[in-house]
Amino acid sequence: MQEPNQSSVTEFILLGFSFNSRTTPLLFSAFLMTYLLIILGNGLITILICLNSHLHTPMYFFIGILSMLDLGYTTTTVPQMLAHLASQKKTISFASCAAQMYIFLVLGITESWLFAMMSIDRYVAICHPLRYKVIMSPWLCGVMVTFCGLWGVISALIYTVFAMRLPYCGPNKINHFFCEVPAVLKLACADTSVNDWVDFILGFSVILVPLSLILVIYVNIFIAILRICSAQGRLKAFSTCASHITVVTVFCVPAMVMYMKPSSEASPEDDKKLALFYNVISAFLNPIIYSLRNKDVKRAFLKVAGWGRAPE
Repeated sequence: MQEPNQSSVTEFILLGFSFNSRTTPLLFSAFLMTYLLIILGNGLITILICLNSHLHTPMYFFIGILSMLDLGYTTTTVPQMLAHLASQKKTISFASCAAQMYIFLVLGITESWLFAMMSIDRYVAICHPLRYKVIMSPWLCGVMVTFCGLWGVISALIYTVFAMRLPYCGPNKINHFFCEVPAVLKLACADTSVNDWVDFILGFSVILVPLSLILVIYVNIFIAILRICSAQGRLKAFSTCASHITVVTVFCVPAMVMYMKPSSEASPEDDKKLALFYNVISAFLNPIIYSLRNKDVKRAFLKVAGWGRAPE
C-alpha cells in the first residue's frame, strides 16, 4: 500500500553546515581557498613525481597515487558544497547522490588500504635497506595499488547498493554537506539494522584491518629503529615514520568513528566535523606533511621550475 510513497523521493536536499547567512561568505571563502590549495599542493606533487626521475622510487610512487586520490576525493564533494553555499538551490538528484556516494567510497577505501601499503614500503626501506629496490619492484608496487583499487571498488559497491536499495519516501533533507552513507540512511523508510551490521563488518575490513596492519608493521619498524647505532640515522628513520603516522591518524581515526558506530548514536553536526577531517583536512595536510617539506621534492621543484639544479 505504501509503495507509491516509497518511490516518491527523486531528489535530496543537502542542508550543509548550520551557520547563519552572515558567516556564509566567510565559510565559502575558507573552503574555496582550502580546495584551491589542495589542488595546487597535490597537483604539484603529482607533476613533480612524473617529471623528475630522481623521484621514481616506490615511496614517491605511492605518494603520487595518494595525491591523485586526494584530488579526486575532495573534488567529489567540495565543488558541490561550494555551489550550495553560493546559491539557494541545494538539491541533488537520487542518481547523482548514489554516484557521489559510490565514487567517494571507492576513493576513500582505496586510500585507507594505500596507507597500509605505504607502511609496508617503509618497513622494507628501514628493515631491509639493501634489498629495498629488489623487493619493492615496479611490478609489486603496481600489484599493491591494484589490490587497493579493487578492494575499494567492491566494498564501495556493497556499501552503496545496501544504502540505496532502501525505500526513501520522505523527508528528503540530508543533514550533511554531501551524500555520505550514515546521513542518507537516516532518511530511509525502513529498518536499517542490517545496514548497521554491513557498515560495521565492512568498516572492519576497510578501516580496522589496514589500521591493525599498520600498527603491527610500525611496532617492527620501531624495534628496528632502536637497533640503529647512529642517533642521526634513528632520527631520519623516525621522521619518515612520523609523517606517515600523522596522516593515517587524521584520515583513519575519524573515518573509523563515522562508519563503525551505530546510526542511532550519530550526531549530524559531529558527523560533519568528522567528515571534514578525512575528506578535506587530510587532503590539505598530506602534501605538507609528506612531500612539500621533503628535501628531494624541494630539489625537484627547483629543477623543474628552472630556479636551480638538483645536486647529483
